[in-house]
Amino acid sequence: MKTKKGFKGGNLKKGIFLLPNLFTTLNLFCGFYAVIAAIDGKFLPAAISIIIAGVFDNLDGKIARVTGTTSKFGVEYDSLADVISFGIAPGVMMYLWALKPFGRIGWLAAFLFMACGALRLARFNTQVGTIDSDYFVGLPIPAGAGMSAVTVMLFHKLNIGGDAYPVLILVMLYVLSFLMVSSVKYNSFKKMELFRKMNFNALVAAVLILIFVASQPSIALFLSGAVYVLSGPITTWRHHRELKRKEASV
Repeated sequence: MKTKKGFKGGNLKKGIFLLPNLFTTLNLFCGFYAVIAAIDGKFLPAAISIIIAGVFDNLDGKIARVTGTTSKFGVEYDSLADVISFGIAPGVMMYLWALKPFGRIGWLAAFLFMACGALRLARFNTQVGTIDSDYFVGLPIPAGAGMSAVTVMLFHKLNIGGDAYPVLILVMLYVLSFLMVSSVKYNSFKKMELFRKMNFNALVAAVLILIFVASQPSIALFLSGAVYVLSGPITTWRHHRELKRKEASV
C-alpha cells in the first residue's frame, strides 16, 4: 500500500519530467551522429539525422507543455542540445560537403552559421514571455539547420555533389546566418485556429501535399523549407510597405 501511495504521489510527477528530457537527449544523439556521419563522408545520413533531430526538438517542448513538466533545466538543456544538433552538426556537414575547397573562408562560414544560431537561441531565451508567441523573431535555428539538411538531400537526389556549386552553398549559409540574427518575423504556427478552421478544399490540398512528400521527400522538403525561409522577408517587406502606405495616407 505504501508503494502504491508513493507512486500516486510526487514520484509519478518526478518520473514524468524524464520524458521531455529524453526526447531532448534523442535530439542531441541525432545531432552528434550527424557530426560523426559527416566526418565519415556519409552526408545523406547526416542530413537525415538533422531532420530527425528537428522532429525530436519539436516534440520535447510539446510534451513538456502537455504534461505540465516544463522546467528551467529543460529549457537550458534543450538550448544546449540545439547548439549541437542545429549549429555544430550542420556547420560541420556543410563545410565537409561543399565548403572545404574554400579553406579558411569555408570553415569561417560554417562557424558563422553556428555562432548566429547560438546567438539566436540566446536571444529567444531572453525574449520568452515578452514577445508575441505567434511569431519568431529571426529564422529559428532548427529551420536554418533543416534548410541546410534538405539541400544536401536534394543534391543527393539529383546526383549532384556539393562541390558542384560551392559558391551557391556559401552564399546560402551566409544568408541563413543573417536571417537567424535578424529582426525578420516568422510564423510559429502555434495558432490552433489554423488547423481548426480547415474547409474541405484545404483538407484535400493537405492530403495531396502529404502524398507529394511521401513520393518525393527530398524535393518536397526542400520546397517547404525554401518557402518558409523566404516567407519571413516577404511578410516583413509587405508589412513595412503597408505601414508606409498608411503613413502616406494620413
